[in-house]
Amino acid sequence: MFILSTFSSAIATATAVASPRVSFASLSSSSKVLAVSVRLGGARRFACPCFFAMAELVKDKEAASSAAAESGGGVSALASGSGAERKEPKRSRAFLNASSEEELLAGIRKEKEAGRLPPNVASGMEELYHNYKNAIFQSGNSKADDIVLSNMAAALDRIFFEVEDPFVFSPHHKALREPFDYYMFGQNYIRPLIDFRNSYVGNISIFNEMEEKLQQGHNIVLISNHQTEADPAVIALLLEATNPHLAENMIYIAGDRVLTDPLCKPFSMGRNLICVYSKKHMFDVPEFVEMKRRANTRSLKEMAVLLRGGSQIIWIAPSGGRDRPDPVTEEWYPAPFDASSVDNMRRLAEHSGAPGHIYPLALLCYDIMPPPRQVEKEIGEKRIISFHGAGLSVAPAISFSNFADSSEISEEKAKQAYTEALYGSVTEQYNVLKSAVHGKQGLEASSPTVSLSQPWT
Repeated sequence: MFILSTFSSAIATATAVASPRVSFASLSSSSKVLAVSVRLGGARRFACPCFFAMAELVKDKEAASSAAAESGGGVSALASGSGAERKEPKRSRAFLNASSEEELLAGIRKEKEAGRLPPNVASGMEELYHNYKNAIFQSGNSKADDIVLSNMAAALDRIFFEVEDPFVFSPHHKALREPFDYYMFGQNYIRPLIDFRNSYVGNISIFNEMEEKLQQGHNIVLISNHQTEADPAVIALLLEATNPHLAENMIYIAGDRVLTDPLCKPFSMGRNLICVYSKKHMFDVPEFVEMKRRANTRSLKEMAVLLRGGSQIIWIAPSGGRDRPDPVTEEWYPAPFDASSVDNMRRLAEHSGAPGHIYPLALLCYDIMPPPRQVEKEIGEKRIISFHGAGLSVAPAISFSNFADSSEISEEKAKQAYTEALYGSVTEQYNVLKSAVHGKQGLEASSPTVSLSQPWT
């Protein structure tokens, strides 16, 4: 399963004063179970339900690591932004060597009984296996058995490795591609969950425009709704056929919930992240409040440095959390945006020294993994995975100057109007995607402002 709990409201809590380097050491989560998260990008692949031998990918990488270690060289993966190395030591291959469902599940029980897997993590791994299996079989793919075994063998192996040797994220985390390619690991895992025949991209020409601007040294900020933990995967997989550079290089503002749990972390490690602590959960553990504030300051300073260099594309969900269905109508719509979060991100982008552009992005993918109806404060919410269509759309950039140059409104009202314009665009695009995917209108759902296509066909 996949999570990107983006809490952009943390931006408003950070200060501009200098602070010492603060690493994002993992808070204890041994008593919590969180569904697996995915931080996905997109290499140039055909975005169709084609699948890769995940376990073989892991084995090949580990074989290379083992050979290097035996020769005295050693192979390591760089922990982003810090210059630290993450070695891949020789270890158990129980999951990679499994040739059946029975052997995979027996491997989980064996490691739990040996005390190498905490009971709650072992339970989460079993639940993940069954949920993933059910979703893949929903697709009707003739290779469902092979897909489940291969992808889950790789996932369970990486989760177990994370329990044995926990990874520590830095404020700016770069996707780990060597010696193990966590990026492609995540890509291969989520791909079979998307029904590409019933998925659509809106305004592909604007994505092409964004790629050109990045090549010219401009910065791009995507102001988006946040539906589920599958958001990064959906973005990457729907763009990989036409805009692999965007898919692979996108940086996500990520909340701390995705950085501390062993079931999440292998997928998070494959994405580019700016790690922040949510204002909503800033005071959950009083003794960590000051550390969280300093860490947020460090993260925002890292982001400012990136933007000054230009050619950055950053995704942020200024709602501060995921969309939820209306409790009465059961209809899903983008959650309202927080004006202060939008303004803080805008100022970072527009005053970085490099040209900055703010684009409204709409995402429809809640069916792939519906979030819980109520906001979960504790890590450990249960999730159901499904095979379903998805949608992604972007609209032309919106400039704050269109609102701030008016002498008729105050600066605060201009900020609110700007936020409402971005939110209105996201909602408009979302409704078109909803008609295409849920209303079964397909490409006919296109509107004068949203031109739908299926670029992988």
